[in-house]
Amino acid sequence: MEQLDGNAIGGLLHDVFGAEMTTAATECAHCGAFGVLAECDVYLGGPGAVVRCRSCRGVLLAVVEIRGVRCVDCRGLTRLEAGPRSERRP
Repeated sequence: MEQLDGNAIGGLLHDVFGAEMTTAATECAHCGAFGVLAECDVYLGGPGAVVRCRSCRGVLLAVVEIRGVRCVDCRGLTRLEAGPRSERRP
């Protein structure tokens, strides 16, 4: 599976969350690393999309479609905050 960055699922995230999410602030629940979704590693294919932390490789977010319903698992995130970069705090 090819490793991409978070921009590869920008459209999918917009469909799910209704906002631009590639610039959303994130915090990894596994290692505490801060970043933005665009900087995370993304893997497509299989049953859906998997977003991993670049620091520890832990799964941050997974999106799958089951019988026409998109399901999102965000258990790997302790923070997901959309908004302009200037408004975010570390």
